[in-house]
Amino acid sequence: MDILQAIVLGIVQGITEFLPISSSGHLVIVPYLLGWTFPKDQTFVFDVLVQWGTLFAVIVYFWRDLVDITVGFLRSLWERHPFATHDARLGWYLILATLPAVILGLIFKNAVENAFSDPHATGYFLWITAALLIVAEMAGRRERTLEHVNWVDALWIGFAQVLALFPGVSRSGATIAGGMTRQLDRTASARFSFLMSVPVMLGAGLVALHDMIKLPHLGQFLPPLMIGFLTALIAGYIAIRWLLAYLTKHSLYIFAAYCVLLGLLIIFIG
Repeated sequence: MDILQAIVLGIVQGITEFLPISSSGHLVIVPYLLGWTFPKDQTFVFDVLVQWGTLFAVIVYFWRDLVDITVGFLRSLWERHPFATHDARLGWYLILATLPAVILGLIFKNAVENAFSDPHATGYFLWITAALLIVAEMAGRRERTLEHVNWVDALWIGFAQVLALFPGVSRSGATIAGGMTRQLDRTASARFSFLMSVPVMLGAGLVALHDMIKLPHLGQFLPPLMIGFLTALIAGYIAIRWLLAYLTKHSLYIFAAYCVLLGLLIIFIG
């Protein structure tokens, strides 16, 4: 992998991680269309570590929220009133929303890995993303804000995130749709989705770091990794900012249509 390839894939990862159009689907189709092939061990490590770029994008954009949530959460534990404030409750809800994907991901690990080995599966799962977005727009009344999130919402959105274990199901798309079907407005759903991405991407990145250490010729691979990280961070920050502004006035239907077309392309080329 050279520097130009790392820049392109970093931009693709940064944008598609947060727009509800599936980063995994794009990381399948873009190298194929450009005729790029990489060793499997490098591909996995690059994909996951570049996600840390998007993790830092979330941290940079939501740093005040994350500080408030962390301080509120720790203070509530110290004072032995774990649900006393909104920030403390939100901390618990983010933990609760993370658990379904962690538990079910371990249980269905083989099924998930088999899905990644089937190129057509990504295309079909992109259609699932499209369906989720359409259902969210049709069923969601969008009456509630982030201040109204409760533990049922968190658990529901957490189970929606389980679908994103499979290639082609957008994590942001599934979780935003999950929030909207619980009557959260689009912006509140997106903010909760982005905040709950922090523990998921952090955990995946730690696993990839362990694998990265074992890579042969690691020194030669580090420059593309760092370039991919930085471009994903910048592109991710821009994508977060743009999407939150977009969702205040616009629907998700355009993203659903895009997922349908991309799914057709991936199924067609196999």
